[in-house]
Amino acid sequence: MSRVSRSVLISGASIAGPAVADMLMRQGFEVTVVERARDFRSGGQNVDVDGTGRLVADRMGLTDQIRAAGTGETGTEFVDAAGKTLALFPASDASSFTTELEVPRGALAQMLYDRTAGQVRYLFGEQIIGVNDHADGVTVRFSNGREEAFDLVIVAEGLRSHTRKLLFDDAELHHLGLYMAWFPIPRQSIDNADLRIYHATGGRIISLRPASGSMSALLALRSNPVGYEKLTPVDQVALLRLRFADAGWQAERILDALDPDALEFQPVAQVRARTWSTNRVVLLGDAAYAPSPLSGEGTSLALTGAYLLAGELGQSDDLTVAFKRYEHQMRPRVKQAQKLPPGAARLALPNSALGVAALRGLSRLIASPPVRAARNKLHRDKPGTDSTLPSYTERVRAE
Repeated sequence: MSRVSRSVLISGASIAGPAVADMLMRQGFEVTVVERARDFRSGGQNVDVDGTGRLVADRMGLTDQIRAAGTGETGTEFVDAAGKTLALFPASDASSFTTELEVPRGALAQMLYDRTAGQVRYLFGEQIIGVNDHADGVTVRFSNGREEAFDLVIVAEGLRSHTRKLLFDDAELHHLGLYMAWFPIPRQSIDNADLRIYHATGGRIISLRPASGSMSALLALRSNPVGYEKLTPVDQVALLRLRFADAGWQAERILDALDPDALEFQPVAQVRARTWSTNRVVLLGDAAYAPSPLSGEGTSLALTGAYLLAGELGQSDDLTVAFKRYEHQMRPRVKQAQKLPPGAARLALPNSALGVAALRGLSRLIASPPVRAARNKLHRDKPGTDSTLPSYTERVRAE
């Protein structure tokens, strides 16, 4: 049985990594975070902090700061090629893609980094290339050739985690049949404060949403997993310009503003792993259970997982017990978040003009006053808090 000691290596400095670093350092752990990027990454798409993730943010004392850094997004619009609104869902609506706590990913990551930078050692421009997980500790070999021993390693590297591939053969990347690209573009006078979504034929979506003085653009396209994420950023830009040249709406403006240095282009996929830990190494966040952007739950799962893992490590002196309790409490949440209708990509990104028209008709129906009223009533009747989230207030506390 492995015993919990005090030196922890966390691999990944996005959301889950700095979040668990924050909670562990407050319990007296000696925390090191390694990140393969040479500098702190401030980019990325907008993220939602809601559900149990909102409760975790409350307990961390982050909610007011997240709200202050919010994007100001007021709702969700579905538009046609001329920009005409086909269906509108205010942020307060249960069917809206906009939540109360909508924040740029980089802003949330910066908050967590700022809370930890003074007491946590950050190693940028390095990554794990070898792990010797043994009874007395974990010896890690870094990309610069250096080796260091830790009592515990937390892998929070994201969807395509390299360390997960080294240690967890049973983990599977379940592709959902589409790719998404995110990048910022300059704001123009025609932009408003809504998330605007446009469906083009050929299995394509274009969206624009406010993001801290600029606009966050998204291009989504249906495709089997063909390795687009492995292309150079310059080649990815060329691919997107080719695939979206005739898409319509604001495609020309968005493609003109495409900057390969600011582009994030990823397959839409879920991570499904039969186990999240082995001896002294444990998976966290997207590296363990990415739900895909289609769920809108990735950030909330990252915060919830960080909270539960840190809490259980503080409650038990036995790593095996702590990991088991963490996984036991997270599995049902992950299972629910990863539930998607069969053929979700085909439904969300139809190929034909008839399919696009049907989807727009469905959007209008859902946005109609009677349907909105019924959905909002169902939403109000749901419990407002997660009564199954344990309290670790004695060990995990806000300053």
